[in-house]
Amino acid sequence: MGAESKADTYTVSDTANWVAYHRAVESARPDAVFKDPLAERLAGQTGKDIVGRAPKPLKSGWPVIARTVAIDDMVRMAVAEGCDCVLNLAAGLDTRPYRLELPAALPWIEADLPGMIAAKERLLAGETPRCALQRIAVDLADAGARAAFLERATTGRRRVLVISEGLLMYLDEPTVRALSDDLKRYNISWWVFDAISPAVRDLFMKEMAAILARAPMHFAPENGVAFFEGLGWRVREVRSAAQDAYRLRRLPWPMNLVMMLPLPQPNPRRLGTARWGGVVCLER
Repeated sequence: MGAESKADTYTVSDTANWVAYHRAVESARPDAVFKDPLAERLAGQTGKDIVGRAPKPLKSGWPVIARTVAIDDMVRMAVAEGCDCVLNLAAGLDTRPYRLELPAALPWIEADLPGMIAAKERLLAGETPRCALQRIAVDLADAGARAAFLERATTGRRRVLVISEGLLMYLDEPTVRALSDDLKRYNISWWVFDAISPAVRDLFMKEMAAILARAPMHFAPENGVAFFEGLGWRVREVRSAAQDAYRLRRLPWPMNLVMMLPLPQPNPRRLGTARWGGVVCLER
Protein backbone atom coordinates (compact mmCIF):
# COMPACT_ATOMS: atom_id res chain seq x y z
CA MET A 1 0.00 0.00 0.00
CA GLY A 2 2.99 2.28 -0.17
CA ALA A 3 2.69 5.32 2.04
CA GLU A 4 -0.92 4.48 2.90
CA SER A 5 -1.48 2.65 6.18
CA LYS A 6 -4.20 0.08 6.69
CA ALA A 7 -6.16 2.68 8.66
CA ASP A 8 -6.23 4.87 5.53
CA THR A 9 -8.10 2.31 3.42
CA TYR A 10 -11.75 1.38 3.38
CA THR A 11 -13.69 -1.88 3.46
CA VAL A 12 -16.53 -3.13 1.27
CA SER A 13 -18.97 -1.94 3.94
CA ASP A 14 -17.53 1.57 3.67
CA THR A 15 -18.43 1.71 -0.01
CA ALA A 16 -22.07 1.95 1.09
CA ASN A 17 -21.28 5.37 2.61
CA TRP A 18 -19.60 6.36 -0.63
CA VAL A 19 -22.69 5.44 -2.68
CA ALA A 20 -24.93 7.26 -0.20
CA TYR A 21 -22.81 10.39 -0.55
CA HIS A 22 -23.34 10.47 -4.33
CA ARG A 23 -27.07 9.99 -3.80
CA ALA A 24 -27.06 12.87 -1.33
CA VAL A 25 -25.30 15.14 -3.83
CA GLU A 26 -27.83 14.25 -6.52
CA SER A 27 -30.74 14.78 -4.14
CA ALA A 28 -29.53 18.30 -3.37
CA ARG A 29 -29.65 19.35 -7.02
CA PRO A 30 -32.61 21.50 -8.09
CA ASP A 31 -33.05 19.18 -11.08
CA ALA A 32 -32.52 15.94 -9.12
CA VAL A 33 -33.65 12.79 -10.91
CA PHE A 34 -34.55 11.26 -7.54
CA LYS A 35 -34.84 12.51 -3.98
CA ASP A 36 -33.19 10.59 -1.16
CA PRO A 37 -33.61 12.81 1.92
CA LEU A 38 -31.87 10.26 4.16
CA ALA A 39 -28.73 9.85 2.04
CA GLU A 40 -26.71 12.68 3.58
CA ARG A 41 -27.27 11.36 7.10
CA LEU A 42 -26.30 7.84 6.04
CA ALA A 43 -23.23 8.87 4.04
CA GLY A 44 -21.57 10.50 7.02
CA GLN A 45 -17.99 11.70 6.93
CA THR A 46 -16.78 8.36 5.54
CA GLY A 47 -18.63 8.79 2.26
CA LYS A 48 -17.43 12.35 1.88
CA ASP A 49 -13.84 11.35 2.63
CA ILE A 50 -13.78 8.57 0.02
CA VAL A 51 -15.04 10.90 -2.68
CA GLY A 52 -12.62 13.59 -1.54
CA ARG A 53 -9.67 11.26 -1.92
CA ALA A 54 -10.74 9.79 -5.26
CA PRO A 55 -8.82 10.82 -8.39
CA LYS A 56 -10.56 13.51 -10.43
CA PRO A 57 -11.95 11.19 -13.15
CA LEU A 58 -13.69 9.10 -10.49
CA LYS A 59 -15.10 11.89 -8.34
CA SER A 60 -18.24 12.14 -10.43
CA GLY A 61 -21.12 10.03 -9.20
CA TRP A 62 -22.78 9.53 -12.58
CA PRO A 63 -22.55 5.69 -12.47
CA VAL A 64 -24.28 5.67 -9.06
CA ILE A 65 -26.99 8.03 -10.29
CA ALA A 66 -27.61 5.96 -13.42
CA ARG A 67 -27.81 2.65 -11.59
CA THR A 68 -30.07 4.12 -8.89
CA VAL A 69 -32.58 5.27 -11.50
CA ALA A 70 -32.39 1.98 -13.40
CA ILE A 71 -32.96 -0.16 -10.30
CA ASP A 72 -35.79 2.12 -9.15
CA ASP A 73 -37.47 1.53 -12.52
CA MET A 74 -37.00 -2.24 -12.25
CA VAL A 75 -38.49 -2.30 -8.75
CA ARG A 76 -41.54 -0.46 -10.07
CA MET A 77 -41.80 -2.95 -12.94
CA ALA A 78 -41.71 -5.94 -10.60
CA VAL A 79 -44.31 -4.42 -8.26
CA ALA A 80 -46.60 -3.68 -11.22
CA GLU A 81 -46.24 -7.32 -12.32
CA GLY A 82 -47.27 -8.78 -8.98
CA CYS A 83 -44.11 -8.91 -6.88
CA ASP A 84 -45.07 -10.18 -3.43
CA CYS A 85 -41.70 -9.79 -1.68
CA VAL A 86 -38.43 -7.91 -2.20
CA LEU A 87 -35.14 -9.29 -0.88
CA ASN A 88 -32.30 -6.77 -0.86
CA LEU A 89 -29.06 -8.72 -0.43
CA ALA A 90 -26.17 -6.71 1.02
CA ALA A 91 -28.60 -3.81 1.27
CA GLY A 92 -26.00 -1.43 2.67
CA LEU A 93 -27.43 2.06 3.11
CA ASP A 94 -30.16 1.78 0.49
CA THR A 95 -33.35 3.71 1.31
CA ARG A 96 -35.81 2.56 -1.36
CA PRO A 97 -38.33 1.35 1.26
CA TYR A 98 -38.50 4.96 2.51
CA ARG A 99 -38.48 6.91 -0.75
CA LEU A 100 -40.31 4.83 -3.38
CA GLU A 101 -44.08 4.66 -3.70
CA LEU A 102 -44.69 1.06 -2.63
CA PRO A 103 -47.69 -0.98 -1.46
CA ALA A 104 -47.87 -0.63 2.32
CA ALA A 105 -48.23 -4.39 2.76
CA LEU A 106 -45.31 -5.32 0.48
CA PRO A 107 -42.72 -7.34 2.46
CA TRP A 108 -39.25 -5.86 1.91
CA ILE A 109 -36.39 -7.70 3.60
CA GLU A 110 -32.90 -6.26 3.86
CA ALA A 111 -30.05 -8.68 4.53
CA ASP A 112 -26.56 -7.57 5.54
CA LEU A 113 -23.81 -8.09 8.07
CA PRO A 114 -24.71 -7.45 11.72
CA GLY A 115 -22.62 -4.28 11.95
CA MET A 116 -24.29 -2.70 8.93
CA ILE A 117 -27.76 -3.66 10.15
CA ALA A 118 -27.08 -2.18 13.60
CA ALA A 119 -25.69 1.07 12.17
CA LYS A 120 -28.64 1.49 9.83
CA GLU A 121 -31.17 0.81 12.58
CA ARG A 122 -29.50 3.48 14.70
CA LEU A 123 -29.27 6.08 11.92
CA LEU A 124 -32.85 5.58 10.75
CA ALA A 125 -34.49 5.27 14.16
CA GLY A 126 -37.78 7.15 14.06
CA GLU A 127 -38.13 7.04 10.26
CA THR A 128 -41.18 5.31 8.81
CA PRO A 129 -40.83 3.08 5.73
CA ARG A 130 -43.56 2.99 3.11
CA CYS A 131 -43.78 -0.81 3.06
CA ALA A 132 -43.44 -3.75 5.46
CA LEU A 133 -39.70 -3.45 6.02
CA GLN A 134 -37.65 -6.02 7.93
CA ARG A 135 -33.88 -6.23 8.44
CA ILE A 136 -32.05 -9.50 9.02
CA ALA A 137 -28.39 -9.87 9.97
CA VAL A 138 -26.75 -12.62 7.91
CA ASP A 139 -23.35 -13.31 6.41
CA LEU A 140 -24.26 -13.87 2.76
CA ALA A 141 -20.79 -15.27 2.05
CA ASP A 142 -21.64 -18.22 4.31
CA ALA A 143 -23.37 -20.71 1.99
CA GLY A 144 -25.33 -22.38 4.78
CA ALA A 145 -26.49 -19.11 6.35
CA ARG A 146 -27.42 -17.74 2.93
CA ALA A 147 -29.50 -20.79 2.01
CA ALA A 148 -31.26 -20.78 5.37
CA PHE A 149 -32.08 -17.09 5.01
CA LEU A 150 -33.45 -17.53 1.48
CA GLU A 151 -35.59 -20.49 2.51
CA ARG A 152 -37.17 -18.55 5.40
CA ALA A 153 -37.62 -15.37 3.39
CA THR A 154 -39.23 -17.00 0.35
CA THR A 155 -41.52 -19.51 2.05
CA GLY A 156 -45.07 -18.85 0.90
CA ARG A 157 -44.00 -16.29 -1.72
CA ARG A 158 -44.72 -16.68 -5.41
CA ARG A 159 -43.21 -13.59 -7.10
CA VAL A 160 -39.98 -12.60 -5.36
CA LEU A 161 -37.63 -9.84 -6.53
CA VAL A 162 -33.99 -10.04 -5.43
CA ILE A 163 -31.76 -6.96 -5.56
CA SER A 164 -28.00 -7.32 -5.14
CA GLU A 165 -26.80 -3.81 -5.90
CA GLY A 166 -23.09 -3.21 -5.37
CA LEU A 167 -22.43 -6.83 -4.39
CA LEU A 168 -21.44 -9.14 -7.24
CA MET A 169 -18.24 -7.36 -8.29
CA TYR A 170 -16.79 -7.96 -4.82
CA LEU A 171 -17.39 -11.73 -5.06
CA ASP A 172 -15.40 -14.38 -6.88
CA GLU A 173 -16.92 -16.39 -9.71
CA PRO A 174 -17.61 -19.58 -7.71
CA THR A 175 -19.54 -17.56 -5.12
CA VAL A 176 -21.60 -15.85 -7.84
CA ARG A 177 -22.40 -19.25 -9.32
CA ALA A 178 -23.41 -20.57 -5.91
CA LEU A 179 -25.63 -17.53 -5.29
CA SER A 180 -27.26 -18.04 -8.70
CA ASP A 181 -27.97 -21.68 -7.84
CA ASP A 182 -29.55 -20.63 -4.56
CA LEU A 183 -31.79 -18.04 -6.18
CA LYS A 184 -33.01 -20.52 -8.79
CA ARG A 185 -33.90 -22.93 -6.00
CA TYR A 186 -36.04 -20.51 -3.96
CA ASN A 187 -38.86 -19.17 -6.15
CA ILE A 188 -37.04 -16.08 -7.34
CA SER A 189 -38.86 -14.40 -10.23
CA TRP A 190 -36.48 -11.49 -10.87
CA TRP A 191 -32.85 -10.81 -10.02
CA VAL A 192 -31.60 -7.23 -10.39
CA PHE A 193 -27.95 -6.21 -10.03
CA ASP A 194 -25.25 -3.94 -11.41
CA ALA A 195 -22.48 -5.35 -13.58
CA ILE A 196 -19.14 -4.11 -14.92
CA SER A 197 -16.70 -5.18 -17.60
CA PRO A 198 -13.15 -6.37 -16.84
CA ALA A 199 -11.79 -3.06 -18.20
CA VAL A 200 -13.89 -1.04 -15.75
CA ARG A 201 -12.91 -3.29 -12.85
CA ASP A 202 -9.20 -3.01 -13.69
CA LEU A 203 -9.34 0.76 -14.19
CA PHE A 204 -11.23 1.25 -10.98
CA MET A 205 -8.87 -0.86 -8.90
CA LYS A 206 -5.84 0.86 -10.40
CA GLU A 207 -7.12 4.36 -9.69
CA MET A 208 -8.64 3.56 -6.28
CA ALA A 209 -6.11 0.97 -5.05
CA ALA A 210 -4.72 3.14 -2.25
CA ILE A 211 -8.21 4.02 -1.01
CA LEU A 212 -10.05 0.71 -1.43
CA ALA A 213 -7.22 -1.71 -0.79
CA ARG A 214 -9.52 -3.66 1.55
CA ALA A 215 -12.41 -3.68 -0.94
CA PRO A 216 -10.99 -5.39 -4.04
CA MET A 217 -13.25 -6.06 -7.00
CA HIS A 218 -13.24 -9.49 -8.62
CA PHE A 219 -16.28 -10.52 -10.63
CA ALA A 220 -16.47 -8.97 -14.10
CA PRO A 221 -16.99 -11.67 -16.75
CA GLU A 222 -15.90 -10.90 -20.32
CA ASN A 223 -19.14 -12.38 -21.62
CA GLY A 224 -21.23 -10.11 -19.41
CA VAL A 225 -24.89 -11.07 -19.23
CA ALA A 226 -24.23 -14.21 -21.30
CA PHE A 227 -22.55 -15.60 -18.17
CA PHE A 228 -25.94 -15.65 -16.45
CA GLU A 229 -27.76 -17.00 -19.49
CA GLY A 230 -25.35 -19.93 -19.29
CA LEU A 231 -26.56 -20.48 -15.72
CA GLY A 232 -30.18 -20.81 -16.83
CA TRP A 233 -31.48 -17.24 -16.48
CA ARG A 234 -33.30 -15.18 -19.10
CA VAL A 235 -32.29 -11.55 -19.55
CA ARG A 236 -35.32 -9.32 -19.11
CA GLU A 237 -33.54 -5.98 -19.47
CA VAL A 238 -30.05 -4.50 -19.66
CA ARG A 239 -29.49 -0.81 -18.96
CA SER A 240 -26.19 0.81 -19.92
CA ALA A 241 -25.01 3.22 -17.21
CA ALA A 242 -23.42 5.54 -19.78
CA GLN A 243 -26.54 5.67 -21.93
CA ASP A 244 -28.77 6.28 -18.91
CA ALA A 245 -26.44 8.98 -17.57
CA TYR A 246 -26.41 10.65 -20.99
CA ARG A 247 -30.20 10.61 -21.12
CA LEU A 248 -30.33 12.03 -17.58
CA ARG A 249 -27.74 14.71 -18.44
CA ARG A 250 -25.30 13.48 -15.83
CA LEU A 251 -22.34 12.44 -17.98
CA PRO A 252 -19.20 14.55 -17.48
CA TRP A 253 -17.41 16.20 -20.35
CA PRO A 254 -16.00 14.81 -22.69
CA MET A 255 -17.97 11.56 -22.24
CA ASN A 256 -21.12 13.48 -23.05
CA LEU A 257 -19.63 14.51 -26.39
CA VAL A 258 -18.60 10.92 -27.18
CA MET A 259 -22.15 9.69 -26.52
CA MET A 260 -23.46 12.23 -29.03
CA LEU A 261 -21.46 10.58 -31.80
CA PRO A 262 -23.02 7.72 -33.83
CA LEU A 263 -20.61 5.15 -32.44
CA PRO A 264 -21.47 1.49 -31.73
CA GLN A 265 -22.11 0.71 -28.09
CA PRO A 266 -20.44 -2.22 -26.28
CA ASN A 267 -22.24 -5.54 -26.61
CA PRO A 268 -23.15 -6.63 -23.04
CA ARG A 269 -22.66 -10.27 -24.11
CA ARG A 270 -19.23 -9.70 -25.65
CA LEU A 271 -17.51 -7.02 -23.59
CA GLY A 272 -13.90 -7.80 -24.47
CA THR A 273 -11.80 -4.73 -23.64
CA ALA A 274 -14.74 -2.29 -23.60
CA ARG A 275 -15.37 -0.04 -20.62
CA TRP A 276 -18.96 -0.85 -19.74
CA GLY A 277 -21.18 -0.85 -16.71
CA GLY A 278 -24.89 -1.18 -16.28
CA VAL A 279 -27.86 -2.75 -14.54
CA VAL A 280 -29.28 -6.13 -15.42
CA CYS A 281 -32.69 -7.65 -14.72
CA LEU A 282 -32.85 -11.42 -15.02
CA GLU A 283 -35.96 -13.55 -14.75
CA ARG A 284 -36.77 -17.24 -14.61
